[in-house]
Amino acid sequence: MRGFFISFEGPDGAGKSTALAEILKQIGPELKTQYVVTREPGGSKIAEEIRKIILDPKNGEMDDRTEALLYAAARSQHVAEHVLPELQKGKLVISDRYVDSSLAYQGVGRNLGIEEVKQINDFATHGLQPDLTLFFDLSPEIGLSRIKKLRPDQEDRLEQEKLAFHEKVYAGYKEINKMYSNRIVEIDASQTIDKVVADGISAIKSRLPELF
Repeated sequence: MRGFFISFEGPDGAGKSTALAEILKQIGPELKTQYVVTREPGGSKIAEEIRKIILDPKNGEMDDRTEALLYAAARSQHVAEHVLPELQKGKLVISDRYVDSSLAYQGVGRNLGIEEVKQINDFATHGLQPDLTLFFDLSPEIGLSRIKKLRPDQEDRLEQEKLAFHEKVYAGYKEINKMYSNRIVEIDASQTIDKVVADGISAIKSRLPELF
């Protein structure tokens, strides 16, 4: 028995984590199957330890390839220990970030190449792809300003990157959205939270009616 896999993506500060929680609050009682929520990097004990290394601002000298490989390593452990077992139980797995983040941040933002980063992540995940991805679309300027307002002096290593880096990441996401338009739905994250949530629910219900 195979469950369903949904990923939530977006630039830093797009509000996808907030939207995820609110969407589940509303649709949770309607779902025919049990669901689990997880995140990346992280989602399991070992992966969470790797997350600390990746995001620690003290690790500013980290090589770009090392960064990409650490993300893939955390993802490999997460998929093997948590995602695949839950899918095999027939559950709905919802992940706050997945491979698309690496394609955008390391593939484009770090200039490592989308295909090159995809290859190491295909190896790490046995090629596991989400059934549906919701991309919360928000300009990097607005997203970063939200972070500074909500968490002053608490940005992680990637959030501390210059605006130019985040603009490259955003452009990378838009390219990836076109490449995988069959599974990625763009949500305008500049709207009110109620409208963002409503659009997210609409996308899930129209794309995965089997869940309801």
